[in-house]
Amino acid sequence: MKATGIVRRIDDLGRVVIPKEIRRTMRIREGDPLEIFTGANGEVVFKKYSPIGELGETAAIYAESLSIGTRLPIIICDRDHCIAAAGISKKEVVERRVTPFLESVMEERKTSLMDTSPALEGVERETAVAAPILSAGDVCGAVVLLCSDEGGAAGESDVNLARVAAAFLGKQLED
Repeated sequence: MKATGIVRRIDDLGRVVIPKEIRRTMRIREGDPLEIFTGANGEVVFKKYSPIGELGETAAIYAESLSIGTRLPIIICDRDHCIAAAGISKKEVVERRVTPFLESVMEERKTSLMDTSPALEGVERETAVAAPILSAGDVCGAVVLLCSDEGGAAGESDVNLARVAAAFLGKQLED
């Protein structure tokens, strides 16, 4: 853990304020779920909870199937990071942060088609299709079809497959 030099007191209701700079750096938004852990040395650790992260194995299998069907690289992200990938080096993309472009796609709750913007920081591959994952009305992540090395436009069937994958993963979170 990294020391921040910031000290906060607990109020009479047991609350503590997480400083704005830490919330901004860690992309913690109002209403975001946090997991609370305790350590052997008396630490109390807050960690952003990722519902999509709980579906890691299912998401990886779905990404692999989708990549085979579309012949495009696939990434599945929670609201902050890539959690599964297929058709592209997993070492290159898994755990990379999403870009502001992909954040805006998720916030707008609309499928994006053929955007020259990359979906992940440090990965220059363009986005063919990005479909937000919604569960119980909340945005949880996105299914992203990346452009292939050969280029070429994504077809209507690719858009529909991305939407179906996002809907499936959203339903998995509700069950």
